[in-house]
Amino acid sequence: MPIKWRLKAVMADREMSYRELAQATGLHRVTVNKLVNTYEMPPRLDRRTLEKFCRVLQCQPGDLLRYTEEEDSPTK
Repeated sequence: MPIKWRLKAVMADREMSYRELAQATGLHRVTVNKLVNTYEMPPRLDRRTLEKFCRVLQCQPGDLLRYTEEEDSPTK
């Protein structure tokens, strides 16, 4: 998948644990833990959840999502 999820990296930059993020966003800690430990864009990422992460982490959606070229795509 060409869109990578960078929640864990952004949290590390902010020195925030998943428990702190869960408390600050009001999301369940198990939900946050699952989202922290994935490296591909979550298939059912809710806009409100993304907004909560951006507000708490003081970042833009583009900081949490990165487009990368497919490694096995044919070259032109």
